[in-house]
This record gives sequence, structure tokens and C-alpha cells, in this order.
Amino acid sequence: MNYHINDLPERTAKPRNKGLTMVMDKGLSLRQVEDFIEMGAGYSDLIKLGWATSYVSPNLDAKLKLYKDAGLPVYFGGTLFEAMIVRGQFDDYCRILDKYQMEYCEVSDGSITIEHDEKCEYIRKLSKQITVISEVGSKDVQKVFAPYKWIKLMNAEIEAGSWKVIAEARESGNVGIYRDSGEVRQGLVDEILTQIPEETIIWEAPQKAQQVWFIKLIGANVSLGNIAPADIIPLETLRLGIRSDTFEHFLK
Repeated sequence: MNYHINDLPERTAKPRNKGLTMVMDKGLSLRQVEDFIEMGAGYSDLIKLGWATSYVSPNLDAKLKLYKDAGLPVYFGGTLFEAMIVRGQFDDYCRILDKYQMEYCEVSDGSITIEHDEKCEYIRKLSKQITVISEVGSKDVQKVFAPYKWIKLMNAEIEAGSWKVIAEARESGNVGIYRDSGEVRQGLVDEILTQIPEETIIWEAPQKAQQVWFIKLIGANVSLGNIAPADIIPLETLRLGIRSDTFEHFLK
């Protein structure tokens, strides 16, 4: 830090197991990646190349190298996994992971319908060779799961080999753990936290109000995902209580 301020909440140090910030890259150029790394690499833990943008992104190899050289793990969004699974291309998907020397992957079923046992089997297979992050929840605003089902699915995926489970919200923050207005489904989150260790969950929280809510509930070291590159510095100030939204929360 540039100078000292007393009594700020203690942040976990990188490489972190909790207090993660997962950044959503929806198609940054190489120059934008370089600019992001200059300002945000120290506060970022994972980079997700959103949904299947890796299929159409120019200079993919160069982009991956920039992130990896900066010490930032990268993975392809879960929709790529789904797009290939639904077409019977699991082996091709594995070859893509190998080709780009990916160390992480995301297993999700937010856009397709598969048996959960089948999803867990994919997690088991992939976790033998790569770190798996799995996502629970649907991208369909009409599909609302009861809390017990979220808990059951998360537990099963952790047992199958997921390193972390993501609570679905999309990049818009209006499905899954949120109402279509963006408001947190507080009862759902409270129920999940009675059964699932909070350090195993990455809460997708693209909106500032959502980030503030989770920081106030869990603390500075809550793991948050789908953060826009431009929001990395603002989010870190929220975590430290040096922005008005969380300013009083961390004062002793």
C-alpha cells in the first residue's frame, strides 16, 4: 500500500484460499489486458474468459500468456463446457484444456439440462487432471431452486472434486441467488451458509450493492466473482472499509 491507515480489516494474502476476487473478461483486447494487469493484478485471483468468448477472441494465446506471466490463473467460462457437452464433445473439450495448458476449468449446467450425477461425474474426471470450479444455479430467471436443493447440489459437487462452487448470478446479477431486480435472496444465502463452508463458495456479485451486501455479511475476505476489470480497485476499497458504502462497518 502507498501509506498506512490504522485498523483496517486484514486481507488474506495471495495465493488465497478465501477472499478471492474472480474477474470476468468479456473480450478485453491485449492492450486492455496489459492496462488491467498494471492496476488490478495485485487484487485479482482468478480470470474467467466469460462464457465461450475464448472461441471467438483474437490473439487468445497471447492473452493467456499475458495473464499467466502476471501470475493470474485463467479459465474458460462454463458455457464453453456446456456447449461442447451438449454436442457430445467432452473429449474435444479436454483436448482444448490441454492445448492451452489450462490449470483450471469450470463445470456448469446453467444453460443445459443434464442429470446432476452426470455433472458430478464430469467433475470427478476433470478433477484428476485439473482444478475444477463448478457452478450451481440456472441462468433461466424462471428456474428458482429451493435452498435445500442448492445445498444438496453444492455438497455433491464439492464431494465430487470441485475446489470451489460458484453461486450463479450471470454477469448481469439478476438470476440465481438474486431476484430479477438484483436484490439478494437473503433467506437463500443464509440457508446455504448453515450447511456449506463459506470459504468454499464464490458468490457472483457483479453489482456494487451486491458486493457491499456480501462484505457486510461475511467480511472483507468473502470470495466474489464476475467482477468487471474496472471494478477491481473499487471493490478492494469496499473490502477495506475505505469507501462510503462499508466505511462504518469496519470502524472499531
